[in-house]
Amino acid sequence: MTDWSKCPVVESVPGKVSGAWVFKDTRLPLYVLFENLAEGATVYDFIDWFGGVEESEVRAVLEHVAKDLRSKVAYADPVR
Repeated sequence: MTDWSKCPVVESVPGKVSGAWVFKDTRLPLYVLFENLAEGATVYDFIDWFGGVEESEVRAVLEHVAKDLRSKVAYADPVR
């Protein structure tokens, strides 16, 4: 499970979007980004479609996930 508390561009506030992890200072849940990317949208499409989110914030979320996945692979790979 990704520890979103270590990603500076997101927040989870009780009572705001049911406590879901959202882009900071928005009501836009992170899962919306991943659903759109999975459906073929680009980062630029997402930014155009959902106001209030900057490219740097989207990239920070994607980099956070990539770093998390890399750490899990390194931990699980006995060859390393």
